[in-house]
Amino acid sequence: MITMPQMNALPGTDTTAHAVFETHLPLGGRRQGKVRDVYSLPTQAGDRPQILVVATDRISAFDVVMPTPVPGKGRLLTEISVAWFTFLRSLGIAPDHLVSTDVSRLQTLDDADRALLAGRSMICRAARVVQVECVARGYLAGSGWQEYQSNGTACGIALPAGLRQCEQLPEPIFTPATKAAEGHDENISFTAMCDAVGGELAERLRTMTLNIYTAAATRARARGLILADTKFEFGFALDANNEPTAELMLVDEVLTPDSSRYWPVAGYAPGRDQPSFDKQYLRNWLLERVARGEWHKEPPGPVLPAEVLRETRSKYEEAARLLA
Repeated sequence: MITMPQMNALPGTDTTAHAVFETHLPLGGRRQGKVRDVYSLPTQAGDRPQILVVATDRISAFDVVMPTPVPGKGRLLTEISVAWFTFLRSLGIAPDHLVSTDVSRLQTLDDADRALLAGRSMICRAARVVQVECVARGYLAGSGWQEYQSNGTACGIALPAGLRQCEQLPEPIFTPATKAAEGHDENISFTAMCDAVGGELAERLRTMTLNIYTAAATRARARGLILADTKFEFGFALDANNEPTAELMLVDEVLTPDSSRYWPVAGYAPGRDQPSFDKQYLRNWLLERVARGEWHKEPPGPVLPAEVLRETRSKYEEAARLLA
């Protein structure tokens, strides 16, 4: 069963963009994140386990999932991720978990469920996920800029004096973070990451992260976008006995506006905030409610009006058009 709130299509959107808020499919191992619903897929004896990753139309801000979904957002996220997986495979930087987007293979589901899953789902190899967010930063923004103003560092890494907000760094930096089940991820030092996962693995992840970021930033800029920063997740592929192998894969989504900070190249100038291809419009709208005391950054979030949904969706659409 797939839950779709009763709502009209937004003006200017296609008729297939009915919102999917959450799914309850007849599959095992259901897990629900802020945006994605994940299921274990049935396998034959001797097969490696696979999962189904469904990108819903949920949207979160300030670590709160809003009660109103953005119609079609999950399809746009999936389109962007698949395009990036395809590009990165061509470079051979890192294996990934994507197997297929063909939901007709899911024979245990009925036609109605498969139709609604189409375009927003990835069949993937199962993995034992490394419990560290691998973050690459090429520009001084967000929490890195806030820390730099106080300490001259970004996530504990010393940076040259005199950098401006949103300025390009001399070279990209790797700033790992803990993976929080709830609330904010927390930045950690590379030394702490080595203690948590081992020095050899930490070095591999840093190298892979920076190599992927550099290649992706070059491709994005050629399409009119600056990739300011992004985060990746990695995991070890599971064997037929559900045990981790030595194969380290790129998993989850990749280089979408939900996991990355994109700015338009046109009009870019350091020293100020940049317009972004993400949910900043939603954040700004919410901050107005916070300023008026109407919301306190705690669940439940406020119901989102059509204008906010339309403007937010337009950013995802433009990112997909440029990147996919």
